[in-house]
Amino acid sequence: MNVSNMQPGTQQEAVLSVAGLKTWFAMREGMVRSVDGVDLELARGEIVGLVGESGSSKSVTGFSIMGLVDPPGRVVSGRVLLGGRDLVAETPEALRSLRGRKLAMIFQDPMMTLNPVLSVGTQMTEAVTAHAKVSRRQARERALQSLVRVGIAAPEKRLAAYPHELSGGMRQRVAIAIALLHQPDVIIADEPTTALDVTIQGQILYEVQRLCRESRTALLWITHDLAVVAGLANRVAVMYAGRIVESAPTRALIERPRHPYTAGLIGAVPRIGQAHGQALAQIPGSAPNPLEPRTGCSFAPRCSRAQPKCREHEPELTSPSPGVSWRCWFPLGTAEAA
Repeated sequence: MNVSNMQPGTQQEAVLSVAGLKTWFAMREGMVRSVDGVDLELARGEIVGLVGESGSSKSVTGFSIMGLVDPPGRVVSGRVLLGGRDLVAETPEALRSLRGRKLAMIFQDPMMTLNPVLSVGTQMTEAVTAHAKVSRRQARERALQSLVRVGIAAPEKRLAAYPHELSGGMRQRVAIAIALLHQPDVIIADEPTTALDVTIQGQILYEVQRLCRESRTALLWITHDLAVVAGLANRVAVMYAGRIVESAPTRALIERPRHPYTAGLIGAVPRIGQAHGQALAQIPGSAPNPLEPRTGCSFAPRCSRAQPKCREHEPELTSPSPGVSWRCWFPLGTAEAA
């Protein structure tokens, strides 16, 4: 696993600050506490990886920040500060004016976000004119420049094409180009390379790093793949059962995880030199049912280090230094309780 050598941005002023974010879904069976108290910060130009198993509410966190949670879900408490503005308190109209201009999102499947009956050029120029008072010609020129920035060859030809005429990797580059049209302060990327082959994935990851470095845009990269963020992110936040259980600079987290769940995710990543046929390490059990009441540590039923205290009391947040924190009574690197 190659670990990014980019310098963490924890000492810079946060461009996005999430505090105590809770998003719940009122279901017939009961209240689903999908996001249950998330704290997260991104500095300008910083890439933060948000990782965890499927069902850990990573994507719901991203949609909550964007203000895109549909009923029966709603943000019940918390703050999302972008440039000093609390997005949770903003009206739907104000949020629409911010999306694309100050805050953008790249979705997992570009075919679900690109309009199949409109050319790429039409969609990109409309995205420009929605937030900027420019002519169609100027909007088209900005669209061309954005396609060039993400490494698309023959951009004039791509503007005339329809989404179905492009490959998966090309469509995802277009989606990234659209997100970059207004050079937003923050981009949220929800597993945008999951369906791509490793060669195209590597190209897109390289372009994303370069673009964030040049434009100083902060990026929240949501994924279940620790191997991806190891070579991409400045910092990593690990999410489990709707909460961030560990956060640290990438190299420190990969080389010395403190939460047993983080260690389990790292242990499940295939390694070069691993014996043929050797079984991958697995985390036993499955994620908790979000409908069930929370008692103690949510990871305790799956944790080999769990003690009675873990099942009875929710672990407190330990933060020995800026940008480093974990929620565990008996973290790795310390002696287990008797």
